[in-house]
Amino acid sequence: MSNPLVRPLSALDLARRIEGGEITPADVVARCAEAIAAGDATIGAFAALDLAGAEARAKADGAALAKTPLRGLPVGVKDIFETADLPTGYGSPIYAGYRPATDAALVCMIRRAGGLLLGKTVTTQFAFMDAGATRNPHDPAHTPGGSSSGSAAAVAAGMVAVAVGTQTGGSMVRPGAFCGVAAYKPSYRLLPMVGCKTFSWSLDTAGLFAAGIADVAYAAAALTGRDLRVDRAAPAAPRIGLARPHIWPQASPAMRAAVERAARLAEAAGASVREVALPPVFEDAFRAHGVVQDYEAYRALAHEYDTHRDRLGPRLREHLGAAASITPEAYDDARRIAKRARHALADLMGEVDVLLTPSAPGAAPRGLESTGQSTFNRLWTLMGTPCINVPGLIDDSGLPLGVQIVGRFGRDRAALEAALFVERTIASSPGA
Repeated sequence: MSNPLVRPLSALDLARRIEGGEITPADVVARCAEAIAAGDATIGAFAALDLAGAEARAKADGAALAKTPLRGLPVGVKDIFETADLPTGYGSPIYAGYRPATDAALVCMIRRAGGLLLGKTVTTQFAFMDAGATRNPHDPAHTPGGSSSGSAAAVAAGMVAVAVGTQTGGSMVRPGAFCGVAAYKPSYRLLPMVGCKTFSWSLDTAGLFAAGIADVAYAAAALTGRDLRVDRAAPAAPRIGLARPHIWPQASPAMRAAVERAARLAEAAGASVREVALPPVFEDAFRAHGVVQDYEAYRALAHEYDTHRDRLGPRLREHLGAAASITPEAYDDARRIAKRARHALADLMGEVDVLLTPSAPGAAPRGLESTGQSTFNRLWTLMGTPCINVPGLIDDSGLPLGVQIVGRFGRDRAALEAALFVERTIASSPGA
């Protein structure tokens, strides 16, 4: 039975239809407004909306918008990016009703590319682990993931065609996997973080959600002007390294089976698939991620911790308190470990185009108290490489299972192409 809350919109298909004159940007805004009216009371994807503004601009400037890179498509932006015409609350009561004077750089890029900012999507508090109010469209009793929960859920529910999120540990790939949509965390700093609330300046990375891989690649190309689209030709068969990191036993049996199935399907479709052994330094780097993140977070959120500690979420408050004890020497050592691991990853990626590994430990956990774990994401975030959740698989209960493609730093288009190849092989297999 189909789920009426799950109806993602293909950004690429909508853009082509707008370009061809079949529909207008106003038609798409109306469709998104309908989905919001039907589902957001249950899902809670938005912290703030500007439907009236988006509708007015779509009607007034529709012909001009149809010629822009984003064709006037509605976009949701995670509520840690500053917006001049919408409140920016960072998921915290400390900033309730806060109105910045300017837009974040990425928000300006969306507007310049012809995207219509439909609203600000719910984030966990300061993009950490204290859960927000958003529910998973596939089953509202389950978490949508975090911290980009609202963005992933809004795309899955067809409330926007494209949404912006961020990842410091696993906050793009994991909610993409839980909500069954494509999530693209680019190479570090490919998208600007100027005007975004910092948690960890060495790790925070802006990314995009869309219905499928071709959609998210189209949106990334439209925003950046880079050659990232992968829909104009059949994707080449990639060389895939099947990576079972030291944390592999922490993946559920269903997740391990999903990764292995994706590998078999890709190989049957012509990809070269080989097992790869991750160097021992990756275990050190896995641990180093937390040191880097927490040392920086204690400083990035110094004002909030020092002056509004009682208004922080309990997990964040406890985490920052513990982070106070991390010494500069430990931080510097963690950064040196990360550098060695990046060199080791570059050597490893000389043998394969991408790595295939879990997007999350399993499907979205039941309950809303936790957003899940970034176990299978944080290492790759530390490496700064492009990471993509490939949707299309489900577990026995019908919840989405995502597999993760990890590319080489700066080779984002190749990673997106490999992800599209895997996505298509999954889609063409019965009973995915």
